[in-house]
Amino acid sequence: MVASRATLPDLDALDPHELKALIVAQHQQLTTQEERILTQSEQLASRDAEIEHLKLLIAKLRRMRFGRSSEKLDRQIEQLELRLVELEESRSKESLERETSAAESAVTRPARRPLPEHLPREVQTYLPKEEACPDCGGKLKRLGEDASEILEYVRERIKVIRQVRPKLACAGCDRIVQAAAPSRPIARSVAGPGLLAHVLISKYGDHLPLYRQTQIYAREGVDLDRSTLAEWVGGCSRLLQPLVETLRRHVMSCDKLHADDTPVPVLAPGLGKTKTGRLWTYVRDDRPAGDRTPPAVWFCYSPDRKGEHPKEHLSSFSGTLQADGYAGFEQIYETGRIQEAACWAHVRRKFYDLQAAHKSPVAVEAIERIAGLYAIESEIRGRSPEERREIRHLRSRPLLDSLKQWLEETLGKLSRKSDTALAVRYALGRWEALLRYCDNGRLEIDNNAAERALRVVALGRKNFLFAGSDGGGESAAAMYSLIGTAKLNGLDPESYLRNVLSRIADHPINRIEELLPWNVAAES
Repeated sequence: MVASRATLPDLDALDPHELKALIVAQHQQLTTQEERILTQSEQLASRDAEIEHLKLLIAKLRRMRFGRSSEKLDRQIEQLELRLVELEESRSKESLERETSAAESAVTRPARRPLPEHLPREVQTYLPKEEACPDCGGKLKRLGEDASEILEYVRERIKVIRQVRPKLACAGCDRIVQAAAPSRPIARSVAGPGLLAHVLISKYGDHLPLYRQTQIYAREGVDLDRSTLAEWVGGCSRLLQPLVETLRRHVMSCDKLHADDTPVPVLAPGLGKTKTGRLWTYVRDDRPAGDRTPPAVWFCYSPDRKGEHPKEHLSSFSGTLQADGYAGFEQIYETGRIQEAACWAHVRRKFYDLQAAHKSPVAVEAIERIAGLYAIESEIRGRSPEERREIRHLRSRPLLDSLKQWLEETLGKLSRKSDTALAVRYALGRWEALLRYCDNGRLEIDNNAAERALRVVALGRKNFLFAGSDGGGESAAAMYSLIGTAKLNGLDPESYLRNVLSRIADHPINRIEELLPWNVAAES
């Protein structure tokens, strides 16, 4: 609340000495206020500068999240975002406590975006307490209205559905008829499809471990043991397995595939320690080449990283595999049934690390040359394979020939054991596979499609710390497959799983493909 101003004494009644003392006191008070305002302004300017610096730093770190140290960067980003939130909360609080002019608000605060039109609206009308004119007592009539909107959150509600099946008896022969009991996603379970879908999305989509979910339900007055939730997750995994297998066949039926893998700590039974399992991802997505075939991703779990696992996964696939330089793929390429297409993002990343660490001029030039290749890809994304191949031969191939010549010349000037030489040899050693995208318009310049699919695993790994068992890894692979494919096809994963779980128990197995995400989307 603004304090009332002090009343000035009668200046005419003051003698010169008293008047001089009053002026000196007022001047000192004004000087103190100016210094305080200046200090506050400097603090506000410093805070605003820190906010902008943090936003820039977070943006830079987000661009660096593709390397081996992505989990470490995630933790750094989290800490910076916490600091950014604190500063912005402080700025917001102070702006509410002090009065600011409309002009200052227009300069310092961004324009507020309108609230989404698709959200449901609830109208609350506030009538004045006066029933008649407070001045003359006359009748009031409607003149207009002022309306504003606020965004509110309504907590998710858990409800009980009581399924009643009346028994009817024939008056003539005493025959009793009754509707059959509706099937449930998991036999003898009290969980409905909506609750099961929410538990699955909370665990695998929002990365909430089951023990945290039990705490959330407890706040709603619902006692659900973690073991009960675990049984539901396992039951859904078994129920959805035929659908995941159909999804796998769709992914493997293409002739161009993205592949990658990531480690997953798994609890070793009886040892109290963790071992390192792997989650493999295989992505089919030809939309950048103008293909309308539904995109899909299939995950598979293995207890280790032996080359026999991808060999088994790809036993029915033939075509081009876009992947990193994992040695386990080499035995697959040797048969000739599968060709390698190397990833330019991996090449660029090695030079980027050098540039960030040492400001290497070689790394800077390599990054700039590779950026020219990506600029062309950005222009031709979504065009037909024939057009992409023609443009790559016309514009990308000369850049690639020049880049190779420059790399070979540069390598001769470097120490063989230097990090820069290792990065150059990595590119030259895979040159034929790196060029393959130029000759096939359906291929991509990098393997980012697979890396994007694995991001959800990295987030979940940070929250879960480890999977409970190999079976838990297999359940995770099944759920990641369905959730990832739903997202690729523009579906809300929770709504999709609710739809599938409400139907799959009674759905004919020979028509299971009707429950794939793109077919469910076509029904709506």
